[in-house]
Amino acid sequence: MTNRKWSLALIVLIVIFGFVLLRFLSSSLKVDDLVRQIEQSNTADQSLKHVVLIAQELDNPFWREMEQGANEAAGKLGMKIDYTGPIRINPSEQARLLEKAIAAKPDGILVQGIGNSDYDRLIGKAIDQGIPVLTVDADEPESPRLAYVGTDNREAGKRMGELVLSNAQGSGRIGVIIGSELADNQRQRLEGFRSVVSAVPRFQVVDVRSSNISRIGAAKEAEAMLASHGDIDTIIGFSALDAAGILEGVKAAGKEGLVKIYGFDDLDMTRKGISRGEIRASVVQQPIEIGAKAIHVLDQVFRGEQPSPQYLIGTNVLVRGQKEARENKR
Repeated sequence: MTNRKWSLALIVLIVIFGFVLLRFLSSSLKVDDLVRQIEQSNTADQSLKHVVLIAQELDNPFWREMEQGANEAAGKLGMKIDYTGPIRINPSEQARLLEKAIAAKPDGILVQGIGNSDYDRLIGKAIDQGIPVLTVDADEPESPRLAYVGTDNREAGKRMGELVLSNAQGSGRIGVIIGSELADNQRQRLEGFRSVVSAVPRFQVVDVRSSNISRIGAAKEAEAMLASHGDIDTIIGFSALDAAGILEGVKAAGKEGLVKIYGFDDLDMTRKGISRGEIRASVVQQPIEIGAKAIHVLDQVFRGEQPSPQYLIGTNVLVRGQKEARENKR
């Protein structure tokens, strides 16, 4: 029996080691592939400016739309976009991709800020080598980045708070799902939201959980949240996949129609939930516009112009029965 237990333990260790090794190899291959892409691009057409866009998560719809906007603008301005990013949220891999991008010497780099001193150092290294760096989606204000292009995340969180309060009656017990505790933009949205809700004593945020940028994760956390706090009457999601997941979790908890749901961004499943009246509303960013604006700012830099420190892109509110209500751009 003892030998059998040792054998099983050894098998488990081998499986865990194999999984870790595969993750490491996958990350290494992705980084090497980025370097090859940039080198091939540099060789293929010397007349184009080559820009690396490093996403927070490779196939996240928000980042794919930003890539689309960047590519559309780049095609008009004589640039080529090399798009890359971690398969799942991984700040360490974002840093590795940035380091490799710098080594490949592109003409410009677009990155998401992650609030890390080592990341600040890498951005400084790129700037020192004459490679302009802009932050998108989340800023890295302590770094020497040339400009930030994206949503004012604290203001977006405040807008969500105002939206929730404007549709509330009496008092409210609120649960919040954020995409990731590692993402600075998520923390900023939560801070902005709390600043509005905390000013009204009869409303209270009673639970905050992370979905890990996953619809399934949001569903599980929403269901667990309602099991722990049966009096929650409103749940907010601050990343694109959260609202649809929250809806599933609410249904699984038997609370359908009893909990008000608010989301972020405008994925098709969020739009459908709003059209059916299952999701109250969603605060919507403009990733295509962010990507395009970032490329236009880089074009100014390439022409020797000094950019502004920030280019803030407004949000919309998507509600049932009407088109998005446009916020004034700042």
